[in-house]
Amino acid sequence: MFIHNLSIFLMLPGIFFMLAALIMSLKMQNVLPEASQRKWRMMSILLAFFSCGYIFYLILQVLQFNFPLELITSSVFFGGSLYVFLVVNMTQGIIRKIRKSEEDTRKANKALTRAYDSTIEGWGKALELRDEETEGHTQRVTEMTLLLCRVMCLDEEQCIQARRGALLHDIGKMAISDSILLKEGSFTPEERQVMQKHPVYAYQMLSSIGYLYPALDIPYCHHEKWDGTGYPRGLRGDEIPLAARIFAVADIWDALTNERRYHRAWSKDKAREHIKSLAGTHLDPHVVEKFLELVA
Repeated sequence: MFIHNLSIFLMLPGIFFMLAALIMSLKMQNVLPEASQRKWRMMSILLAFFSCGYIFYLILQVLQFNFPLELITSSVFFGGSLYVFLVVNMTQGIIRKIRKSEEDTRKANKALTRAYDSTIEGWGKALELRDEETEGHTQRVTEMTLLLCRVMCLDEEQCIQARRGALLHDIGKMAISDSILLKEGSFTPEERQVMQKHPVYAYQMLSSIGYLYPALDIPYCHHEKWDGTGYPRGLRGDEIPLAARIFAVADIWDALTNERRYHRAWSKDKAREHIKSLAGTHLDPHVVEKFLELVA
């Protein structure tokens, strides 16, 4: 008798959990993809049948009704095992669909990233078309910046942002009039003041674009100097973002070793000595040291 009463007592929480599972199953149906809702509805019906059988079995036990209990026990066990099988099977199907969806999302994100980067490269080429003397400058200085970033052990995400920033380093010059940007000879103090606003213009153009905001260090800060005499904010030393300090070295190297409207191309030895002389004033000494090792 004790065993009989104990079995009845243990069945009560089992029924509670069964009914709770049925309620959750019905609620879950509404959040599943439409293609899975029909299968899940059938599983909920099976669970309801399973729960009813469990309750019926409990009633028979309480009333000690003379009935072929083995048949009921076998039916309940069969229904429960079938339900568990279907749950596992359907869960595997949902997981496969989720993984496929994640893979599709990753592919779409990669394609979108390539499209963004192609657009950035297009902007850089548009700037070069405006100022023929710098043709090829953007690509060269970007490659040198990336090489130096890797020598200085920047992580992959930092290298990606440095590349984008290098491609867009002169984007602010789009806001400078041709009469100043393409002027032959020296700038007047007023014209120089306008020209020195191009990093600020770059910030204004790019800061509202979430995708490009992390790449702003170079367009905004590549004219800052190690000793604090640069522009637009007069940053000093480590206040200057590392990517901008790296780019400044690459930018000067490219400007010196390629012919410009106002000077002939320098020899690499002469350019190396000049960059070495700027360490500690214009340029970060540590970056200069790594750069000179790179181009030795």
